Amino acid sequence: MATIPLIRAPRTRAPARAAEEPLIPHRGDRPSLGYWLYLVPGLVLVTVIVLIPLGWNVYLSFTEWRGIRPPVFIGLENWVELFGDQTFWASFRNSVAMIVAMVVLPTVVGLVLAALLFDLIGRRFSGRLASFLRATYYLPQILPVVIAGIVIGWVLRPGDGALNQMLDAVGLGFLAQNWLGNPDTALLSIMVVLVWVQLGYPIVVFMAALQRVDPELYEAAELDGANWFQRFGAITLSIIRPEIFVVTLTCTIAALKVFGPIYVLTRGGPGDSTIVPAYYAYSEFFQAQQVGYGATIATALTIVIGVVAFVFIRFQLSSERKESAS
Repeated sequence: MATIPLIRAPRTRAPARAAEEPLIPHRGDRPSLGYWLYLVPGLVLVTVIVLIPLGWNVYLSFTEWRGIRPPVFIGLENWVELFGDQTFWASFRNSVAMIVAMVVLPTVVGLVLAALLFDLIGRRFSGRLASFLRATYYLPQILPVVIAGIVIGWVLRPGDGALNQMLDAVGLGFLAQNWLGNPDTALLSIMVVLVWVQLGYPIVVFMAALQRVDPELYEAAELDGANWFQRFGAITLSIIRPEIFVVTLTCTIAALKVFGPIYVLTRGGPGDSTIVPAYYAYSEFFQAQQVGYGATIATALTIVIGVVAFVFIRFQLSSERKESAS
């Protein structure tokens, strides 16, 4: 009996997966609930640490409370008093000086120093020397505020302070002052200290930003005869503009809510010459025991910081849109 040969059907290759077909199937367009579970710890922390205290602080700004008996709702009385409070406005005028000391001067000087360290010292000498100098500038940032304040207080003491002793040693003893006890010099002394403390932060950020600048741009500019200042303006500033926005915004927020150096060095004095909103709120909370009024000051400071951050971010986004459009 003859056998019938088995005829196998030719193998056909499976059709290629469509390019638009996802490799990992998912149900619907909504993400799975499991992804949202990872956000729960962060949301809980933000709610407990930020949102609930913020809401409680806003509520206290409409009350009179000394911290013992239940708060008494008084409406807008605290806010009316705040707008007529000369000490409050003096604290915000001093905040302008804090912005100069913690934003304007550190950003400008830090930008120039970072460019010098990266473009001149790093290229012509060695990267290790530039890194060492960068770490030296950043050292005040890692010092605790209390320790730095105590040391600066010793330096600026009126009698045997190091600064007055040095002035006497070089024949300039007539310039010796009670630097932190004189209303004419206290705020300026605080500003100098804050510039010293704050300078390292923009230097580190700007030097990190300069790492993404193509060295060939500098070399091409040098071949075209551009000096260092021309390269700085045409190349450096245009490329690291986002980092300049970040440094300016974060330093402005830090300047508006500065507290530690004022508390350690002057306690807002002499008089109101160095008082700032954060310390004024603290003094009303814990010294005058006017918790409701202190909460009003803190709420006003929060509003100002929020408005400043919003304006900065909108300005940055608009400038980025204009740059991308051009």
